[in-house]
Amino acid sequence: MRTAAIDCGTNSIRLLIADSEDGVLTDVVRLMRVVRLGEGVDATGRLSEAALARTFAAAEEYAALLEEHGAPPVRFVATSASRDAENRQDFVDGIRQRLGVEPEVITGDEEARLSFDGAVSVLGTAADETVLVIDVGGGSTEFVAGTEAGLVASLSTNMGCVRYTERFLDDDPPTEAQITAMTAEVERLIGEAAAEVPLDRVTRIVGVAGSVTTVTAHALDLPTYQPERIHGAELPIPAISAASSDILHMTRTARAALPYMHPGRVDVIGAGALIWATVVERVAAATGGRVTTAVSSEHDILDGIALSVADRVG
Repeated sequence: MRTAAIDCGTNSIRLLIADSEDGVLTDVVRLMRVVRLGEGVDATGRLSEAALARTFAAAEEYAALLEEHGAPPVRFVATSASRDAENRQDFVDGIRQRLGVEPEVITGDEEARLSFDGAVSVLGTAADETVLVIDVGGGSTEFVAGTEAGLVASLSTNMGCVRYTERFLDDDPPTEAQITAMTAEVERLIGEAAAEVPLDRVTRIVGVAGSVTTVTAHALDLPTYQPERIHGAELPIPAISAASSDILHMTRTARAALPYMHPGRVDVIGAGALIWATVVERVAAATGGRVTTAVSSEHDILDGIALSVADRVG
């Protein structure tokens, strides 16, 4: 069965067209466009005309690809920026006009569940482990704990690489005062997450989305962005912390020169790296040092959306 999924987040809009059989996805098309839909939303509460235009242009490109590949059933999911914007109806109407599908502006809880489903669909879950999936997005970060039997608890927090770059990291590179202020806020939200999600019971951490995979590429010192080496890579937490700190303290020019850095991530990766490193450090501490590594996954909410379409259709 061929299905399609579109994930429209704060920083990027992504398309997956896949063939599904017995819960296993085989990619036909996997594509990302950085459109920065959430640019300025944290300050203004509105989606800008320029951001909407970039997003609609990508939607038109995706509409042509969907037609080319047989017009499969598609689910369009929008997350943090669209949830926060007072003019989100303009976004919904524009997407419906271009793709003929009603975009779902989903809750943080639904976003968390889909991220977990996408990550564990490939990595799996052992009977005796509690997996914590961390999805570091542009406007939000999801904490999702689950076992082989399913979800245990989840929480979506309003911290993300775009939101926190705009809120905290004004200089190039950011000052220590800016880093300290952002770290304090990240730690506060991790504390809120710990009240809802059993971080102390976690036996494995899985990180998804571009901030995580880019930090992994940096830690592995890859010559290019290589998904096959990033996916499933298990790194010691000190290596994640070191790579994240290195990226955070670079100038924008130095980050742009990294061979695995996507151009649309250059100006926000410092905040994403800081969030990822702080989360894994605090989870390791919460487990009393039982968890010493974290795994990166190239499969995430986009895969979860595609699997949900397959479940709906058949």
